[in-house]
Amino acid sequence: MKHIISALVENKPGVLAHVAGMFAARGFNIDSLVVGRTEDPLLSRMTLVVIGDDRVVEQVRKQLARIVPVVKVQDFAGQPVVARDLMLVAISAPPDKRPEVLLLIEMFKGKVVDIGQKFVMVEVSGPEAKIEAFIDICKPYGIKSVARTGTIAMPRQPKVDAQANRRSDKLSEQ
Repeated sequence: MKHIISALVENKPGVLAHVAGMFAARGFNIDSLVVGRTEDPLLSRMTLVVIGDDRVVEQVRKQLARIVPVVKVQDFAGQPVVARDLMLVAISAPPDKRPEVLLLIEMFKGKVVDIGQKFVMVEVSGPEAKIEAFIDICKPYGIKSVARTGTIAMPRQPKVDAQANRRSDKLSEQ
């Protein structure tokens, strides 16, 4: 089973190497790893995708939590999350095939970010399944190169109760 794990870590040199070393030393495979700054410049968020049963992933989560620069660890399994990948892909698109390729890009809500005589470079973001589907549909045209970020994710926020908001608005008007 695929698990998305989020680790809030101190934003300082060596933390990524420390975490990757922990995974390597224990034989855990990382399917995807993305690191980026957060709203707090002292912290970074690592989003890891690992494949394994619940026992293995719980072991990974516990090992991560023991690393000193790690502030917080969450496994999003069973929680509603928003997860996205970002991809840049260069697709062969000679003039006679370009309208077809552009139609596919539009259907996948992609964005042309560069264009040449015989290719287009496209930015596509969304769930991993969408990225994979776009790659598959473009293979017959010829994919020159692909660069992907890996998965980033955040838990969904609770839905706001519209009726409670109206009551709150009425109270603030008084």
